[in-house]
Amino acid sequence: MSPTEPTCHACRQPMEEGLLVDHGHHNSTQPGTWMEGKPERSWWKGLKTEGREVWQITSYRCPRCGLLQNYARIPAARS
Repeated sequence: MSPTEPTCHACRQPMEEGLLVDHGHHNSTQPGTWMEGKPERSWWKGLKTEGREVWQITSYRCPRCGLLQNYARIPAARS
């Protein structure tokens, strides 16, 4: 797929770029992320994340039908 905005599979309309927002600690906001592997519980952090690839999610929405398409093309900054 090219880096241009995708077309809705249902309506064939150009889609609008946006993002999924994570509401983190102290209600801060950041772009949503995708992490490789199955979820594993961590007693301290909720989920184990060490050594896993994490990618920022870019989301596209169809203005006609509301269909969302999500892509993980950009490595996420690790905190």
